[in-house]
Amino acid sequence: MKQLTAQRITPSWMYHGEGPCWSKEWNGLAWVDMLAGDVMTFTPDDQPRRQHVDTVAACVRPRNSGGQIIAVERGVVLTDSTGAVEREVPMWEDPEIRMNEGGVAPDGSFYVGSMAYEQTEGAATLYQVAPDLSWQPVLENVSISNGIAWSPDGTLAYYNDTPTHEVSVFDWSPEAGLQNRRTFVAPVLDDHAAAAATDPEESYEPGSVSVSPDGLTVDSEGAVWVALNGAGQVHRYLPDGTLDTVVAVGAKQTTACTLGGEDLRTLYITTSREDLPDDVQPTAGSLYSVRVSVPGQVTLAFGG
Repeated sequence: MKQLTAQRITPSWMYHGEGPCWSKEWNGLAWVDMLAGDVMTFTPDDQPRRQHVDTVAACVRPRNSGGQIIAVERGVVLTDSTGAVEREVPMWEDPEIRMNEGGVAPDGSFYVGSMAYEQTEGAATLYQVAPDLSWQPVLENVSISNGIAWSPDGTLAYYNDTPTHEVSVFDWSPEAGLQNRRTFVAPVLDDHAAAAATDPEESYEPGSVSVSPDGLTVDSEGAVWVALNGAGQVHRYLPDGTLDTVVAVGAKQTTACTLGGEDLRTLYITTSREDLPDDVQPTAGSLYSVRVSVPGQVTLAFGG
């Protein structure tokens, strides 16, 4: 098993960093400061650029026609290549429910899920938004809908409902959608990164602490990289579920990850300082990165 340590590459710009995505459509990395409602990118001199879109900006993906699809508090919005909003698609009115994470499927549809602000069990839903902007629920009785991504051949979808403490895998096709859900892995804390993730005066045996799978991405070999919120780690699992790599992150609330850079071999990791006192984990809310040997996949664009 490989052990890597991610490097902090920004100050603590975000309150709740999430949803990183690398795309040639916007010449690099985009991510969100979710609860600030901002989509974030870098300026040419590596300073943060914020685009405020709503009370919540949950995740962002490119569009085939240029611009972005952005999950906002209670629906999605489409922007053009300048960032101007072209279309708003409200999906519900309940103020207790907000959008969370999502991803684009091989057929160009956008799968995006919700969660209750109070994290109520079973209150959330995973939706599919078609390129014509029609939408439908595809998985109900979810608690915190989180990362979703597809295998290189497009036949498998990996998905996190965070409170289950498991990564699920589905069979997937454009005709049938998500089918045959089963457990892919149930991640546990690895001692390599425990010092970055926990009180240094505590100690844990490997495999002794279950953790919360948050965002995920799938690389070009079909391995699944999973951000483990509360652990300060990202794990890479081979297609058979074997733990292959552990990345230590210097902030406990490790929220999401993506592979990017010109060669798609840089793993970018978002972190959060949500609910943390100002004097606790001063590096929380930063971006981290680490170089890896296997490239990611090209980000799929929404078909609308």
